[in-house]
This record gives sequence, structure tokens and C-alpha cells, in this order.
Amino acid sequence: MLLGPPGAGKGTLAKQLSKGYNIPSVSSGDLFRNEAASGSELGLRLKRIMEKGELVPDDITVQIVKNRLEAKDAQAGFLLDGFPRTKEQAETLAKFVTLDKVFNLVVSDQEVIRRLSGRRLCPVCGAIYHVEFMPPKTKEECDQGHGALITRDDDKIDAIKKRLTVYKKQTEPLIRYYSEKGLLYDIDASLPPEDVVRQARNVLAS
Repeated sequence: MLLGPPGAGKGTLAKQLSKGYNIPSVSSGDLFRNEAASGSELGLRLKRIMEKGELVPDDITVQIVKNRLEAKDAQAGFLLDGFPRTKEQAETLAKFVTLDKVFNLVVSDQEVIRRLSGRRLCPVCGAIYHVEFMPPKTKEECDQGHGALITRDDDKIDAIKKRLTVYKKQTEPLIRYYSEKGLLYDIDASLPPEDVVRQARNVLAS
């Protein structure tokens, strides 16, 4: 399981570990979107909740994750990204699966703000750029000729700070919970992606 604030690189690490160990990366966000689009009774209920901008209740979240982990491709192992988010969810999860390792991606607030506030999006083709790490050829314009890039609302500095506050409030009990169980391993997520992956692989190899 991966813990870490927005911008810590959970998605990148999940993708690399999933490919390297041939196990599915299970993202609660992806599961929500897929279920909502499925037309199932649970999906329709989920869609109504998401359209209102409300938080998905624990019972629905747990059921969707449980259904996914019972799939054939997850029987040899899986990686959780974005779930559980609270101690209560972690306690429910423990009733039907056993986690081997929990990686806590550690990165400073300043670095998170630097990473997220520098992101730019093309509203036409969806291409993502970064003013430092992956700048467009022409400043603030899409390489595909679609015109001006935008900053998403949740990538603006005030929004990032609020996201960090919410994350810390939710996650501190979760970090303590997994630390007390001897499952938590800190990963220095301020390093380049290949070094972050190397740290995780070293823990898994041990």
C-alpha cells in the first residue's frame, strides 16, 4: 500500500511496481470512475454522490475495493494506491486482506507546492506540462498548437495548501496505525523517480 501527500509521486511508483512485479495497481479513484460508468446499481448510487461533490461513504468504498481484490488478477498480489485513507477504513480492510508492506512517501510541503503549482494543462487535448520539469516549447502554450495552457484550480497554491492540511489530518492516525503494526517503511520521495523506485524495491527484496 502507498501513502503520501498529493504530488509525492504515488502514481509513478505504483506504475513501476505494478509493471515490475506483474501485479495490479488498485487506485480507489479509478475504481470509483469505472464503477460509476458501469451502470450497475452501486455505480448509479456512486455517480449521484460524486455529482454532488460529496465524499464517498466508507461502506461503498470498502465494497468496491473488496470486489476488485477478489478478481483473478489480484490473487497473486496487488498494490493499493489511495485506499485506505482513514484508520477506520484500514481496520475494515484488515478483516479481508493482509498487507505485507506500507510505503510512506515522505516529501516536504515546499516540494509538493513546487511540483503541483508548476503543472500546466492544455484544455483542448489534455496534455500536461510542468514549467520546470517538462516545459512546453513555447512558454505557456501547448506544443500541439492548441493555444494557452491553464493551471487547474486544485493546482493553485491555496488549494494545494488545503489539500495538504486535509491529507495530514486524515493520514497521521493511519501512519501511526501501520507503524505500530511494524508494516510502515518511509520512502524519501524528494529524490528522482528512479531512486524512489529503487528504495521500494530494496524494501521488498528484504
